[in-house]
Amino acid sequence: MIEGIYFLANCNKFLAILNTNHYYLHQKPPTTILKKSKSNWKKQLHTWHWISSAVSLICMILFAITGITLNHAELFESSAEEFTFETTLSTEQLSILSPAAAPSAHLPQSLIQWIDDHVPHEMNLAKRPIEQSDYEIYIPDPIPGGDRWMSIDLETGDLVYSQTHRGFIAWLNDLHKGRNTSLVWIGFIDIFSIATLVFCITGLVLLQIHSKRRPSTWYITGAGIVIPGLLAWFYTG
Repeated sequence: MIEGIYFLANCNKFLAILNTNHYYLHQKPPTTILKKSKSNWKKQLHTWHWISSAVSLICMILFAITGITLNHAELFESSAEEFTFETTLSTEQLSILSPAAAPSAHLPQSLIQWIDDHVPHEMNLAKRPIEQSDYEIYIPDPIPGGDRWMSIDLETGDLVYSQTHRGFIAWLNDLHKGRNTSLVWIGFIDIFSIATLVFCITGLVLLQIHSKRRPSTWYITGAGIVIPGLLAWFYTG
């Protein structure tokens, strides 16, 4: 009886040892886990890099092209297309705009409606603020690659509307600078800038990862910093 109990106890110990060895045999060593973690991080970097490049690719090309056209504007000048329309307001309409009338940031709605019906224009007069003096009302409305404006002579009632387009290249140049654009376009430029930063930063980290196999990496990267710095220091004063 006692011998049977000892036998069962030894069997239990033997099974426990086997289970312990089986556990450790199937555990991955710390170096394997670390290598897998690095591999996942590299894959994530590559994913961020190609997604950000896909988002910013077309805009980067356009911004590079317009950088050249802005630096050499004289080579890309085109003749401006100008449209002018003139008419005269009635005495009743003019009285609404007289200096004695209450000043307003916008034209009266009744006059806006009349202008929309009789003047071929592309301005949103309900949203355009006016600049009023004792003799004239001036409504500026600059646009990318051109200009729009309207003026009303408070003495004669003469209304002049003018619209100018300086061509496709001028339009692209103004988009590059965010000049006379909307808040939507400015917001888009901000998103594009963030995508470009992600593209550049992930590219820099990937350069560091692969630099061990490419000894010239940091020499070329350093040249990309030193050369523009020297040019800016010696030739922009």
